[in-house]
Parts: sequence; structure tokens; C-alpha cells
Amino acid sequence: MEKFKKHQLTKSQCLYVFILTTFFVVSANVSLSKIVTIEYTESDSYSLEVASIDVGDTVKWIPKNEGHNVEFFAGPKMNNLPPKSEIDKLHSIVFHDAGVYLYGCTPHADMGMIGLIIVGGDFHNLEKISNFRMSRVASSVLRRLIKNAKRN
Repeated sequence: MEKFKKHQLTKSQCLYVFILTTFFVVSANVSLSKIVTIEYTESDSYSLEVASIDVGDTVKWIPKNEGHNVEFFAGPKMNNLPPKSEIDKLHSIVFHDAGVYLYGCTPHADMGMIGLIIVGGDFHNLEKISNFRMSRVASSVLRRLIKNAKRN
């Protein structure tokens, strides 16, 4: 028994070991989410028209050109999305639900300023997205974006 008494931990050492262990367990369970940046461009489009992200990732839209915003038209859980962003304002969303999201610039969507966010590689609602009613120009752009999304 004498040998074991030499190696007993004090209360503060036990607390330190507990805190350190807890930190490593929590750190191992936290996934590293990423931030994808999309800019509003001069050509009335988004700098990244199809973004593929993981659940928990963030998409940040940056107003590099005036007169644009972000409004979601279709997605897996529309009630979980914030309302459209203000014109010329930075907009950021963390995506918690897998699936395909269709968004566009409110004033310019009919001219084809739209984009897709693919979350978690999940295409379960792609048919609903592809059937979303849009102008002829926006529908043409949407078909191209869907082809690109399927290739990636």
C-alpha cells in the first residue's frame, strides 16, 4: 500500500485531469465546420452558383456589387430559413438540414441571378427544386445549375 500512496493525486490534480479529459472528449465530438463565401458580382450573378457544403457549414454572401440580396425560394425546411436579406447587406446562414436549396436575388432572379446550395450531398428534394416555377431565363439557368450539381 505504501507504493500507491506516493502516486495519489491531489484534488487539484484530479480536477485538472478531469478538465483536460473533458476538453479532449468534447473537441473530438465537435466537427470542424467551414464557411463558404459567395459574392454578388458585377454581371448580376453569384460568384459561386452551386455550393456543396456539409450539414453545419455556413454560407456567407458578401455584397461586392450594389443592388443584390439573397432570398430562398425552395428547400427542405423553408420555415428554418431566415427571411430574405436586405439589399447590399452581408448575409450569413448556417445550414442544419440536408438537401438542395434554391435561392436568388429578389430584384434579379427572373434574369437568372440564382444559385443552389447542396447540403450533405443530399438530393432528396431535387425534383421539387427542378419543378419550381420561374421565368424562362431563370428556368434555363436552373437547368444548367442542376446539371452542374449532379456532376459534382
